[in-house]
Amino acid sequence: MITGTLKSQIDSIWNDFWTGGISNPLTVIEQFTYLIFLKQIDDKQRLIEKEMALLGVTTKKTIYTEQQKELRWSYFKEKDPETMFELFTRPQPHIDNLTAFDFMKILGEKGGKFSQYMKGATFMIATPKLLDKVVQQIDKLPLDNRDTKGDLYEYMLSKIAEAGTNGQFRTPRHIIRMMVQLMQPQKDDMIRIQLWGQQVF
Repeated sequence: MITGTLKSQIDSIWNDFWTGGISNPLTVIEQFTYLIFLKQIDDKQRLIEKEMALLGVTTKKTIYTEQQKELRWSYFKEKDPETMFELFTRPQPHIDNLTAFDFMKILGEKGGKFSQYMKGATFMIATPKLLDKVVQQIDKLPLDNRDTKGDLYEYMLSKIAEAGTNGQFRTPRHIIRMMVQLMQPQKDDMIRIQLWGQQVF
């Protein structure tokens, strides 16, 4: 169970997303997870580099090339908010036209399962200020401990249940678009809303 400092850290990050315009709890968890993943792949690369420095050789495959260093967590977390945001939102011509977010989506073998599942991933943090605030706070989380990660996600999922109880679930935009495309509503159509089998509207 999550308590104390870690709970306060997660609440603070959650609040930053909320005040930064991302109010759907599912979107918060999604964006939070993407950033945690980017931090962890950079942490893994740093361990590989440490092994290389100590032993002069490693059996592990590196994740980032030297050319891609600007896409790494350890690089962009030190930059000013505008530069960091640009690395997430503007393809870098000198780095295979990738953003830090795009890099995460193409990890692994081309056509592999990971890239298939990540194909629809969307970066939804809209401002440099919000991105910087969240990155700096995630950087302080104790993510090395597996139990901590489990507790962290359990706590975030409880926030989804809480949001549902408070009537705060918002339908994600891509689901709304899909529903509109499937239904093709006309301006004179009537929409009836049912809740638990009872007509509400």
